[in-house]
Amino acid sequence: MEFKHFSPSEILRPYVKHYYLFESDADADLADTVFPSGDMEMIFNLGEGVWEASVDGQYRANPKIELWGQITKPLHVRARGHHTMIGIRFLPHSAAYFLNEEMGLFNDQVLDLSYIIGNPVKTLHGQLLENKDMKVRINLIENFLIKRLVSNERKMGRIDRAGSILQTIKSNYSERNLGLIAVEYNVTPRYLHKLIQECTGLSPKSFSKISRFQQSLKMMSGNPQALTSIAYNCGYFDQSHFIRDFKSFTGLTPSAYLENLTPFSNLLLQ
Repeated sequence: MEFKHFSPSEILRPYVKHYYLFESDADADLADTVFPSGDMEMIFNLGEGVWEASVDGQYRANPKIELWGQITKPLHVRARGHHTMIGIRFLPHSAAYFLNEEMGLFNDQVLDLSYIIGNPVKTLHGQLLENKDMKVRINLIENFLIKRLVSNERKMGRIDRAGSILQTIKSNYSERNLGLIAVEYNVTPRYLHKLIQECTGLSPKSFSKISRFQQSLKMMSGNPQALTSIAYNCGYFDQSHFIRDFKSFTGLTPSAYLENLTPFSNLLLQ
């Protein structure tokens, strides 16, 4: 099992966190749980393996061209066979540059991107299948994204503002100071909430909680620390607050999570 990251070009760096390649030659079953990340992804399945996600308690096969909306709760996945997958992980607000719908419509779903974008993404998928060189594949993806970006240029000002607000929320969020952030950006709290919801699929509060949770995951996967220290450093009120939020996003307590780490989970945190 191999997982590689690739950096976007300078022109797409404000929008794409990274590209990645996931390959698995082992013809074995895999089961894991995906946790909220605050990001949306497009994934191109280029191998013969099958991925399934649990929807309403039943596993359903993922499409060959996937759009992952914002995940706000644990999502169980499983796979079998040999896999080659290329993914695009966007920044929290930036999938909105490339899609025309309100992002909240995609929450907690793995959708067929070809139904949303149509022939252009089907053509890209075919080109990725034909070309095995990763540099060529990334170039094809970037050409596709740049065309989408140019065609949606009229939305840039609004989404850029949402991105700036998210940075402020991430560094200094509480229900009490949301009004102050709105004043800083010369908008009403109601408009600020609507803008973030439309561009990310998340409320400001949900975005902040997921960001804090992701920070705790990274700290837990690094040098071992006491859970009380992690809770304090991530801005939780106390350890019980940390455990409650963590369990809502993973279905596990922090201690149980550390005991059940899988190789795939570790790869996703890189």
